[in-house]
Amino acid sequence: MTEKGALLHAIIENAIDGIITIDERGLIESINPSACALFGYTIEEVTGRNVSMLMPQPDKSQHDEYIARYQRTGTPHIIGMGRDVKGLKKDGTLFPFRLAVSEVKYSGRTIYTGFIHDLTREKEAEAQILHYASQLEKLVEDRTNSLQKSVTELEVAKETVSKSLEKEKELNQLKSRFVSMASHEFRTPLSSIQLSASLIEKYKLQDDGANISKHVSKIKNSVGNLTTILDDFLSLERLEAGKIETAFSKFDIVKLSEEITEEMQMMAKKDQNIIYQHTGLYSTVLLDQNLLRNCIINLISNAIKYSGENTFIEFNTELSDKECIVTVRDNGIGIPEADHKHLFEPFFRANNTGNIPGTGLGLNIIMRYVNLMGGKVNFTSLPKQKTIFTLNFPQ
Repeated sequence: MTEKGALLHAIIENAIDGIITIDERGLIESINPSACALFGYTIEEVTGRNVSMLMPQPDKSQHDEYIARYQRTGTPHIIGMGRDVKGLKKDGTLFPFRLAVSEVKYSGRTIYTGFIHDLTREKEAEAQILHYASQLEKLVEDRTNSLQKSVTELEVAKETVSKSLEKEKELNQLKSRFVSMASHEFRTPLSSIQLSASLIEKYKLQDDGANISKHVSKIKNSVGNLTTILDDFLSLERLEAGKIETAFSKFDIVKLSEEITEEMQMMAKKDQNIIYQHTGLYSTVLLDQNLLRNCIINLISNAIKYSGENTFIEFNTELSDKECIVTVRDNGIGIPEADHKHLFEPFFRANNTGNIPGTGLGLNIIMRYVNLMGGKVNFTSLPKQKTIFTLNFPQ
């Protein structure tokens, strides 16, 4: 062996990567120690055998065809190109390696040399990196979900606090309205009662029956106003406590409306006239008679209170197969458009009511009574124009 040959042999024998040479039939001619160590065979166990013994399926059964096809077509699929493949060890286990194949023409023969670089550690490291990346992605996903949950909880908490603050603000406004209303609405009739009582004592000494009667009437009116206020408070308290339950029954709405009209006409101002009219072939409805009576009386009372003398108040009922409609039209001061959205709030009174007495509870109670009966309340109004309230009940 020449010096160069000896050097080349030493390099191959001591190469870190495995080196295998095969002939044109795929039989192993040489294998270095590194390749033997990788596959777990001795040189004697593999020399002269088909290289396919070192391959798993399907490469094992197809390898000879790979060589034959290259020899027929000259088109390389592996030769001159590197690729990652798996090797089959003697113990039946598989391992990954990088295979590079070169073709050598020598003494009229063709030798194929395979260079084998073990990728076990690289693949393990790659798998470990993928595992760590997967864990990291999972941690990031969990953390993101946790943060999103925290953000959602914060948003819910913020909304809850906001609603609580808004509710507290509304309660403070209600308290303020109640104190303002109560101090005015109670003081006025009580002052009138006190003054009239003092004057009655004076007129009694003078035997002035006419003035005594006038002030007795004032006392009665003041007591009536106080009773109305207390009735409104009682109704509101029962509604808030959920103590009011509907008692549906069939009754004649025309008869009820005529009774209400006659009763309210006695409370009307000078030359105020309540005009009642019914439309429809039927008059029997299925509603809560007491709640409906309260709603209608409240609406007509407002119409009387906010309309002047010498005016008409129109009260209509309409009954069809599908619904019952109750309408009350006045010729009063109207409702400013800016107050429309607050009109049904408790203790709220429109800005143009002035010294006209009222608790600001009537419309709130009407709306809640109507809702209990499954109906709806609508109204149209502008300042100094007719105000029309409509109650719609499905039948």
